[in-house]
Amino acid sequence: MQVRDGMSTVVLTVGPGHTLRAAARLMSERRVGAAVVLDPDGEGPGIITERDVLDVVGKGQDVDAELVGDHLTSDVVFASPDWSLEEAAVTMVRGSFRHLIVCDAGEILGILSVRDVVRCWTDDGAICDVPASAASALAG
Repeated sequence: MQVRDGMSTVVLTVGPGHTLRAAARLMSERRVGAAVVLDPDGEGPGIITERDVLDVVGKGQDVDAELVGDHLTSDVVFASPDWSLEEAAVTMVRGSFRHLIVCDAGEILGILSVRDVVRCWTDDGAICDVPASAASALAG
């Protein structure tokens, strides 16, 4: 299976000027763990995740005052829709992140989460066919 088979094609986007509360509300309403951050003045898309919001809350910062642009990840790792799900899973585990923005020729096509990968490997009964390297990466 390839990334294109498991990715979500509906991508939540927010701007860097959104508050973290607004971004968290949108993520919660759509039941997603990440939003792509589009900044017309920026160099490329970034990503804000539930972990970023949790870090701010844990530090006692005000989610109504803190802006997405100050807490996003800008050095994003992008996936190609042609990658195997194994390659995507290994990339996420090695990079210690749970979401990949899927791009082709500079266009955002979707987003892939660890949950999407697991869903693909289990929905069709392929859990027994998961490559050993991917299974050990997910377990680790």
